[in-house]
Order: sequence, then C-alpha cells, then structure tokens
Amino acid sequence: MKKGRPADEYDKAFAQIVARVQELFKDARRDTLPVRMYVAGGAALHLLTGARVTEDVDATFSTRVLLSEDIEASYRDADGRARVMYLDRNYNDTLGLLHQDAYRDSRPIAVAGIDRKLVDVRVLSPLDLAVSKLARFTDQDRLDIELLASRGLLDAQSLRKRAEEALGGNVGDAAPLRASIDIACRLVDAKRPRRKKNVVRP
Repeated sequence: MKKGRPADEYDKAFAQIVARVQELFKDARRDTLPVRMYVAGGAALHLLTGARVTEDVDATFSTRVLLSEDIEASYRDADGRARVMYLDRNYNDTLGLLHQDAYRDSRPIAVAGIDRKLVDVRVLSPLDLAVSKLARFTDQDRLDIELLASRGLLDAQSLRKRAEEALGGNVGDAAPLRASIDIACRLVDAKRPRRKKNVVRP
C-alpha cells in the first residue's frame, strides 16, 4: 500500500458517510436546505490536520435528523485491515465544554460528491475543537491539543479566552475545567512553533 493511501481511504469513507446523510435530505422542503453538518472530535482533527483517524464521526446538525438505521462505511487502515467508520448516533454536544459561537465560527469544507445546496459540511475551528476537548481531557485529548498547537493552529492566550467564555454557559463544578485550561495552555505554549527572530546582518 502506497504511503498516503490510508488517509485517502479514510477520506473516501467519510465522504460515503456524508453521502448517506445527504440521501436523507433529497426530498426535503427547499426552505429547510441546506442542512448544516457540524463535525467535531477525531474526525474534525483529521479534516484540519490530516493526522489521526477515528472510526466514529461526531457530528450535530442544524435540524433534527431521523435515522432509521446506522450510517457506516468500510475502509482499510495503514496495515491494510478492514475498518468501519460510523456516524455516532450517541454523540451529544451538551455534555462537555463548547463555546456558544462554535457553530457560527465553524469552517465549511468541500466533500467529494456532496451537494452543498443539500448538506453544508462544516468543521469546528481549531480553537473550538481544542475547547471541546477540555472537559474530558484524556491523554488522547491532550495529544490532540498538542498536535493543533504544533501545526500553529492554536495559541495559549486565545485558548484561555475562548475556554473561559465557554465556561460561562455551563452548569456544574468549574474547578476541574479551570485546572484543565491551565494545563492545556502550558501544553500549547510548549508545542507552538516559535517565530524565528530576524537577524540583522552587518
């Protein structure tokens, strides 16, 4: 298998998932379209960086979507093994931290074979994706935040501001989240590429 092929296979599977979603809206009233599909989690990280793949697609929609069956697609991983990607029907964006403007500030992406007049696929911004990982803040979440920082997609000051704004709309004990914010900002500072200073030559 050629280098880069696994990511191509993953992207094709993602496009198949969205195509299955698109089928649901072909007969919808024109005034309800396009339906926005907001992608979060590991799938969003891959769409933003091309790194790390995940088998579940976390997504919410701008309207209620009735699914009578699971939506999934097959692909092969880096070792050539058969894998299945699926739309996570249990994903819930209310359990965790998310900025109130996250969906408004999401980024549109083009997906092969998808009519944006039917489905407008959008991915959380790197900043909001990082914020969404602070509540659970597992080892994988920390690695994801470090990856975003290492690609120059995050800075600690913006992350802290966005996360603290998001805290204002949540109910519950904020102390653990504040500790996670502090740790995440230190991780971002450590991983963010440093700008080279201009050297004045005589």
